[in-house]
Amino acid sequence: MTIAATFDKENGEIFQHFGRTETFRIYTIENGKITDKKDVSAAETGGHSALAPFLKEHGVEALIAGGIGGGARTALAASGIKLYPGVSGSADKAAEAFAEGKLQYDENAVCHHHDGEHQCH
Repeated sequence: MTIAATFDKENGEIFQHFGRTETFRIYTIENGKITDKKDVSAAETGGHSALAPFLKEHGVEALIAGGIGGGARTALAASGIKLYPGVSGSADKAAEAFAEGKLQYDENAVCHHHDGEHQCH
């Protein structure tokens, strides 16, 4: 199985705004273990609406993310990518927890944009 996490290269944590994600860490999982991981740049995709097709092109079946808006949720679902939102902390530890079937996430985590302000919760 191939999964991805929104990734903050500066601290190795889950990036908290899906639509502005510049890097995804992509993991290959076999028999409950991570067997490979690589970072891919999404900086040139144009963001938001282009990210779901970008992930699909990389074979991603599931996404671990922080905050995410309704449009992105719809785009991921249309691409057949299962979403695990509301995750924070280390991307690698989240991927390990996913592989072990122990990932804690919040299905209701959302991002809102109001007059240029950004709020995720």
